[in-house]
Amino acid sequence: MNTRWLSLAVRAGTTLCIVIAAAIGARWLWVHYQIEPWTRDGRIRADVVQIGSDVNALVIEVKVADNQFVQAGDVLLQLDPLRYELALEEAMAAIAATQAALTQALREERRNDDLGSLVTTEQREQSAARVKELRAQLKGAIVQRNAARLNLERTVVRASVNGVASNVNVQPGDYAAVGRPLVALLNVDSLRVEGYFEETKLPLIRVGDPALIRLMGLEHDLRGTVESIAAGIEDRDRGPSSSGLANINPSFSWVRLAQRIPVRIRIDAAPQNVRLIAGRTATVAIQVPADRKPEGHP
Repeated sequence: MNTRWLSLAVRAGTTLCIVIAAAIGARWLWVHYQIEPWTRDGRIRADVVQIGSDVNALVIEVKVADNQFVQAGDVLLQLDPLRYELALEEAMAAIAATQAALTQALREERRNDDLGSLVTTEQREQSAARVKELRAQLKGAIVQRNAARLNLERTVVRASVNGVASNVNVQPGDYAAVGRPLVALLNVDSLRVEGYFEETKLPLIRVGDPALIRLMGLEHDLRGTVESIAAGIEDRDRGPSSSGLANINPSFSWVRLAQRIPVRIRIDAAPQNVRLIAGRTATVAIQVPADRKPEGHP
């Protein structure tokens, strides 16, 4: 009899332990996947500068190769400067001519003033007006010279940031038009990680929190810091309207998935041999204090 009760007690205890372990495991899984601020949906991102020409000219030399690292100020392209050199010479000649005319007009104005009553008032007024007109023309000619000099300087296309030249398809002989991108320059100083966290996990995240970043295919973690949290995302249930009124999607899905909000993370430390390539996938985990309470909780 005692053996039977002992067997039942063992079975009951075993069952209870399994139920407790299952409850603890379920609770851990629920906290891990629903509350703890981590996501597999992370990406390395960087700003891309579309380098173009500020003047219209033929490309005569390409000084950068595809995927080459360049520093701010390095020459990327050399455009044909001949037309702009001629324009600068023309502007310099216009300044010289205007200065000569102004010098002559000033002599005439002083001579009229010295003659006094021998020169009519109308003549003195005409000479003064001529001096003012030539001075204005000289200022305009100087502006034209400065613009011509600036255009000549812009025939040398330089890198505006430290980065990697990407998608370099321009060749000598191509025509560079104003505003048309010629080289995509990936700004390496803007490399960062953006984690797309479910909105249910945002209440625990604060700006300044440390983060662990694991790139797909790597075994070592990168360290980072939360820089900012996005202030808004696109509302897909609301579209543009020609009437100016709100255009709301009439259908509504009863199953509502948590929206994903971008969280920007600065990369603080990364091994030298790690390639930080924009677009790489990353798992991001935010390290929060154990006693931190979510936003909105007392």
